[in-house]
Parts: sequence; C-alpha cells; structure tokens
Amino acid sequence: MKYRSAFDIIGPVMIGPSSSHTAGAARIGRVARTLFGRQPKKAIISLYGSFAKTYKGHGTDVAIVGGLLDFDTFDERIPQALTLAKEVGMDVQFVVENLVTDHPNTVRIRLYDENNELDVVGISIGGGSIEITELNSFKLKLSGEYPAILVVHQDRYGAISGVTNILAKYQLNIGHMEVSRKEKGNMAMMVIEVDQKIEDNVIKEIESLPNITQTIRMVE
Repeated sequence: MKYRSAFDIIGPVMIGPSSSHTAGAARIGRVARTLFGRQPKKAIISLYGSFAKTYKGHGTDVAIVGGLLDFDTFDERIPQALTLAKEVGMDVQFVVENLVTDHPNTVRIRLYDENNELDVVGISIGGGSIEITELNSFKLKLSGEYPAILVVHQDRYGAISGVTNILAKYQLNIGHMEVSRKEKGNMAMMVIEVDQKIEDNVIKEIESLPNITQTIRMVE
C-alpha cells in the first residue's frame, strides 16, 4: 500500500475518539453538505453496521452533524454539534438500521430544505479516509480529498468527450474518473477528480455543452 503522507498512517488531526467513527464520519457529513451546496434545514441520518452499534460512544452522531455544519475534523465545536444544529434551525433525525451493508461503517444522509433534497451514501474506510458510494441513486466513488466535478448529463454520444476536452484545454489532469447511469439513454453522471483547482470559467464552459443538466464542484 502506498501512502501520500504520514497522516495516511497515523490518521488526521481530529476531535476523537476514533479516526474511522469520528473523523471519517465528520468528513462524510462535510462532503454531503458540499454536495448539497448550503446548510440544510433537515437531515435524516441512517446508520448501518458498526456505525449503528457504536455511534453515540464514538461520537459518530456529533461528527456527522458537525460536518453538516461545515466543521473540519479538528474543530473543537464538534462535541456540541447537536446543540449547535438546533440553534441554527437544523432538524436532525437519526435512524438505526439493521440492514447488512457491504461496508460496516456506512451512513445514508438525506438532506432537505424548502426547494431541494439530496441523498448521499458514504463509508468510512479507516484512518479518517472516506468514500461517497452513492448520490441520488447514482453509484459512484468519490474520496472528497481532491478537487472534483460531478456532471449530470443525458446519456448521449459525445457528452463525456466534450467535458474531458475542456479539462484538457485548461490543462487539468484527471486523477480518477468514472461514469454511472441508471439506464441506457437516460440520465448519467460523470465523477471526475483532478489534480488542480477547477476555476469558474471551466465550470461555465462545461455547463454550456449540450446534454449537460447539472454540475457540482467540490474542492479539496
């Protein structure tokens, strides 16, 4: 196994007690908030496996909500996240699920406000690292560690090459890319992680392409 830094081995700077159950959970919550694009009014958090069994003792509940409040893993406000969520008017509900999942540290987060909703599934894979494995029923793999763009598009010829050609034009190197679709010819989603920051003009150019219906930008 290759490590990018010592933090891949010893874990992130964090509010404890667990890198997987606390730091990883906070990162999943924060990525969910980023994908939602704003602080949600309501969050329904469904916990599976080890998360469901130990979430209170390991601080998984406050960590996820802290992430939804845009707190980083080391933010000293995380232990008070449930109280702070109430103060800003965020309705938080936890659901303990008995369903067996592919990974023991799995959470589904449903976010809502007056006009929008988002459904995210994430897993904490150890050492504070995470993967987002599902977004609005699209299967994907998103680490949340690199600048990334998610592109929802019609499953049409040339849609993918149109986006990658724009990234090449601006010399953005693709580190990871995958495409998920619900059925042939219907809606699809590109997940593209790159090595450099994605500027506003790149996003606008991608959004101007035919068959592109939505873009979501994530930053490291």
